[in-house]
Amino acid sequence: MAKFISLAPDTWQRTTLSQACSAGLGSIQTGPFGSQLHASDYVSEGVPCVMPQDLGDNVIVDENVARIRASDAERLAKYRLQPGDIVYSRRGDVTRRALVRPLEDGWLCGTGCLRVRPGKMVDSRFLSYFLGHPEIRAWIRRHAVGATMPNLNTKILGSVPLVLPSAREQGAIGNVLGALDDKIAVNERIATTAESLLQSKFTALGVVGDSGGGQEIPVSDIISFNPKTAKPISDEPVYVEMAALQPNSAGIPEWTHREPKSGARFQNGDTLLARITPCLENGKTGFVDFLDKGEVGLGSTEFIVMRSRPGVPRTLSYFLARDPLFRAHAIRSMVGTSGRQRVSAADAAEFTVREVDAERLAAFGREADQIFRHLNSLAGESRTLASLRDTLLPQLMSGKIRVRDAEKTIEEAL
Repeated sequence: MAKFISLAPDTWQRTTLSQACSAGLGSIQTGPFGSQLHASDYVSEGVPCVMPQDLGDNVIVDENVARIRASDAERLAKYRLQPGDIVYSRRGDVTRRALVRPLEDGWLCGTGCLRVRPGKMVDSRFLSYFLGHPEIRAWIRRHAVGATMPNLNTKILGSVPLVLPSAREQGAIGNVLGALDDKIAVNERIATTAESLLQSKFTALGVVGDSGGGQEIPVSDIISFNPKTAKPISDEPVYVEMAALQPNSAGIPEWTHREPKSGARFQNGDTLLARITPCLENGKTGFVDFLDKGEVGLGSTEFIVMRSRPGVPRTLSYFLARDPLFRAHAIRSMVGTSGRQRVSAADAAEFTVREVDAERLAAFGREADQIFRHLNSLAGESRTLASLRDTLLPQLMSGKIRVRDAEKTIEEAL
C-alpha cells in the first residue's frame, strides 16, 4: 500500500478503486478489442476515439485523435465516454490517465485503453488527482504485468488503494488543484490561438508556394540546417528529449540536464525538427527560447536544428518548419527501413522558397518576436503552476495541509 495512505487522517475511508466504483454504481472497463474495431473502421471525420497516445497529463490531447463513423460508435455504445470518466493506457506507460471533460462527452474509449467510471461515491476530479500521486503511480508500475512491456488490466487497476475524505473535502481538493490546471489550460489556448494567427501571416508572406511572386531561392539562403555550434560550457547542460517536442506548439515544456555527450547542439532562437518516423509525421517541432544568454543546449540525435541566418527573423525557422509544403517535402525525403525512416538535414535543405520584401519580412519578425516573448512568459507561469500543483498534491492527499491553506498559496501564485 502507498505510504502516504497510512498518513491520511483516520477519519478518511480506506478502500480500493474497484470497491469505491462499485459502491457508487460505477465501473472499470476495458476498451474494445481489435476484433471489434479494425483499421478500416477509422475515418477522417466522425466520433473521436481516444487511444493511449492521446492521453496527456490528466487531459485528452486531441490533435491527432482517430475517428470512427457514428454507426460504429453506436455499435460500440458501451465504450462511450461521459464527463467524469478517467481513461487509462493499458500498456506501455500504464500511469498515463486523463479526466474526461464535457467537451469529450460521447467520445469513444479506444483500443488499448481502460475506462474508470467513478460513480456517485467519488468526486471524479479528486480521483483524477489522487491517481496522479507519485506513490500511486509507483504502485501501479510495480503491479503491472510484463517485463518488457508493462500491461494493466481491470483487476490490477481495481486493486489500487484509495483513501477518501468526505464528499465535501473531495470536491474542495479537486477544485483547488483544478484551478491551477484551468489556468495552465487558458495559457495553452492563448498560445495555440497566437501561433495559428502567426502561421497564417507567415503563409500570407508568400515565403513558401507560388503566391508570393518573388524570385525562387534555396531555403539554405535564409535558414541554416544543423549549423556549427560551440560545445556546451556546463558540465551538465540542458538536454531536450524527443518526448518534449509538441505536435502543434512551439513551446518546449520540459527538459533535463545531463553530461555533454553526443547530440544536437542548439541555442536560443533555434528550431528543433524531429527527423525520424513517426515523430516527423506527427509534427514534433519546438522553438528554443528558454536558455540563458549564451547558453548551449543538447538534444536528441534525431533532431534537425534549423537557425535563421543573420538578417532573417529568428522565428522564421519555426514557421517554415511548421509549413505544410515544407513538411511534405521532408516526409517525402525520408529514407530507411520501415518504421525507422529518417530525413537528413541535407535532404531537408533541398527545398526552395521565395524572396520576400525585406520590410514585410522584418515587420513579421517584430510581431512574432513580441508575441513569442509573451508566450514564453506564459509558459514560465505554467511551469510554476504545474510545480505548485505537484507540490500541493501529496500534501492535500495525505491531509498534511488543508484546502484553505492551499487556496491561500494558490491565490498568491495566481
